Amino acid sequence: MSESSSQEQCPVDTHEVFNQPPPLEHYNYFSTDTPLNDAVAREDAGWASDRLAAYGGLVGDQLERAGRLAEKYPPELKTHDRFGHRIDQVEYAGAYHALMRAGIGAGLPSLPLSEEEPGRYVARAAHIYQHHQVDAGSCCPLTMTFAAVPTLRNQPELAEQWLPLMLTRQYDPIDRPWYEKPGITVGMAMTEKQGGTDVRANTTRAVALGAGGGGAEYQVTGHKWFCSAPMSDGFLLLAQAQGGLSCFLMPRWQPDGSRNAIRIQRLKDKLGNHSNASSEVEFRGAYAWLIGEEGRGVANIMEMVALTRFDCIIGSAALMRRALVNAVHHCEYRSVMRRRLLDQPLMRNVLADLALESEAALALGMRLARLLESVEEDPTVARFMRIAIAVGKYWVCRRVPTDTDTDTDTDRKSNRPTAGMKGTLPAKERSGKAVCGAHKRGRREKIREPEVRWAWGGRGVPRCR
Repeated sequence: MSESSSQEQCPVDTHEVFNQPPPLEHYNYFSTDTPLNDAVAREDAGWASDRLAAYGGLVGDQLERAGRLAEKYPPELKTHDRFGHRIDQVEYAGAYHALMRAGIGAGLPSLPLSEEEPGRYVARAAHIYQHHQVDAGSCCPLTMTFAAVPTLRNQPELAEQWLPLMLTRQYDPIDRPWYEKPGITVGMAMTEKQGGTDVRANTTRAVALGAGGGGAEYQVTGHKWFCSAPMSDGFLLLAQAQGGLSCFLMPRWQPDGSRNAIRIQRLKDKLGNHSNASSEVEFRGAYAWLIGEEGRGVANIMEMVALTRFDCIIGSAALMRRALVNAVHHCEYRSVMRRRLLDQPLMRNVLADLALESEAALALGMRLARLLESVEEDPTVARFMRIAIAVGKYWVCRRVPTDTDTDTDTDRKSNRPTAGMKGTLPAKERSGKAVCGAHKRGRREKIREPEVRWAWGGRGVPRCR
């Protein structure tokens, strides 16, 4: 049989792919997001629209790919070099550095502190809202560097040295002393094995190397069960000093140019968010400076915690937006019973419900961003924000699993939803144990009893309560 006749009888193509959506890529995350545009204009940040559109184009193209690669090739811990010297370094993929460079270049840690226009916190929130949709891992050090500013200002002499480097728009991933770098990042380490969120149960000890007091040098010994972004140039942490639980700034390198006694024990084995190197660390007589007074550690570091909580609201709203966009895109191209899913009444109810929750979370986050500008000047706003940020974080983060976590019909290897569209987010960003089918809008959450109680949520759409 000739080669030509063999090919005619056995064609290379086995079937035609149809009724599947095209890849959702190469689009502008800002210009296509009407609720975000409305929120930016409403909260007095319209002056930043051109910048946001430029960043949205970058996010929808280069950074979207970088986010996938950073998740696919997670960081690796190198405790020693090939000669046996202790180095405690975490090696990241080039895609992660691209994400960090873009975020710092856009001012995600610094924009509200280097701009004077009204709505500057809104502009910054809109930037990280887009960034978060393609990679949550790099948002961790970007957020912590931003959030560390008010805590460092409690110790003016340290702020004078560190803040100018934290607020530059230059990213330097080289492991070297902070004072030799054009730009730096700051991390945080509070949680210990025995205490968890009860930081007053911490056992890490700090001993003054001299008279002690704010800005003085201390030696810290102990451990931290959770330390994100361990390659940061400095860390805010809590330790027990003579006067009680206190807040410290610990540099990765000591002022004399030697490595600080920070030992990275291991990287966390997490269910997702792999691009961020969450770690467990030990301090073996590590060098640190006291921030504020001894015994005022919780009060000082809570100023940082408040802003990290705020970014949890923005980041969770971003995940909801990404899930909504994926769902609508799928329903626009997928047909069932000779009709597009987008034209099916029940599915339209589902998508409308997702859109409502997504827009509500965004509106809350942007309104709080606008109020951040008045915290220092208005005590009433400061008291309100202390409650509003905590409640907002609780509520929006609680809603994310029910709106995005759909753990069936997902390709485990690629973290992509399969044809049934029962997953609207990559597995890396889903949280909780919710399991639902997007076609029927079922929600199953962890509850005290082992059963699931169903109620009809209007228009024939079942919901779990």
